Amino acid sequence: MEQCWRWFGPRDPIPLAHVRQAGATGIVTAIHEHYRGEVWPEDAIAERKRVIEEAGLRWSVVESIPVPNAIKLGGEPAREATAAFAETMRRLARAGLRTICYNFMPVVDWTRTELRHPMPSGGLALRFDMTDFVAYDAFILDRPDAGRDYTPDLLAKAEARAKELTPEQVQRLESTIIAGLPGAEDSHSRAGIAAIIARYRDTAPDDLRAHLRAFHETVVPIAREEGLNLCIHPDDPPFPLFGLPRVVSTAQDLESIFAAVPERENGLTFCAGSLGARADNDLPAILSAHADRVHFVHLRNVSTDPDGSFVEDDHLVGNADMVTLLAILLKEEARRRDEGRTAATIPFRPDHGHLLLDDQEKRTNPGYSAIGRLKGLAELRGILTALAHPTYGALA
Repeated sequence: MEQCWRWFGPRDPIPLAHVRQAGATGIVTAIHEHYRGEVWPEDAIAERKRVIEEAGLRWSVVESIPVPNAIKLGGEPAREATAAFAETMRRLARAGLRTICYNFMPVVDWTRTELRHPMPSGGLALRFDMTDFVAYDAFILDRPDAGRDYTPDLLAKAEARAKELTPEQVQRLESTIIAGLPGAEDSHSRAGIAAIIARYRDTAPDDLRAHLRAFHETVVPIAREEGLNLCIHPDDPPFPLFGLPRVVSTAQDLESIFAAVPERENGLTFCAGSLGARADNDLPAILSAHADRVHFVHLRNVSTDPDGSFVEDDHLVGNADMVTLLAILLKEEARRRDEGRTAATIPFRPDHGHLLLDDQEKRTNPGYSAIGRLKGLAELRGILTALAHPTYGALA
């Protein structure tokens, strides 16, 4: 497997020289300066690739090309937005890129409620607290009909929580939820997010599924023509937020997506942390079922609570059995080599990491500190080395 590292471009506080020291050989990045639905300039793509290669690394995965709300809402505006997405695909292919990650979450991207949750080790983790989220949705944002989406018990807890929050705590919670975490498409204000949510009022889950299928029916043939692999990222978290449908959350969702457009270029970013935030997602079963179309992997672990809350745990602690998942992936790579596929190696990255040591005092992108990911990558590399050991490895 190819060991990769997410890098947010020249403004990332972690320089590429440090990425090499971490042991990664591949970079996962995007042209974040052109993240509002426009076509990415070819000179910007070429420059980003040049910078990465001059550092002795390879631009392995594009994460992500944002999918604008226009595509998710469907209709005539979706055609123009899809055409822009497709043109960016073509430009990336001409530059030699082959793997493109994207997601289909409406309005908000990956979402947390706390960025510095204390762990027993003294490290700081990302957390999604369901009561905090509902407190914001139902009693701070005051979304119409929010009460219909939650149980009376959860609403009562959330109302009490909202009343306890100081103005500073409200501001911090709101910023964490809607201001945009690293890699997100948009940053919202309270009024702005309310307006965008209202645009989805008549969009049911089946409508969003139909819009995703229409998108795939256009871009997957282009991916095949251009030698690209598209790999959709699961919803994070894998359940509805703000009353909005999410349709890339479960094993059944994935089955439906790939049955509708079955080409292998219509692939999956297998994210253990996103899918693992639902107790009913059997991670080894999902990975085994779709291994042939897994083009990229995020390895992260979560520990969950019964109400849907979760914390990003150590990479080897939580709902995901990393040893089993990595064994499945190594077997899939071997199968691809036996099949004669030229691109048998699967890129992966340690997805997020705790704030550790003096990173707690530095400027970092939430989830993307250096030391936490260094630790996670080393742990994952250790599993891979042990599994493949010629004498003692289970896959030798």
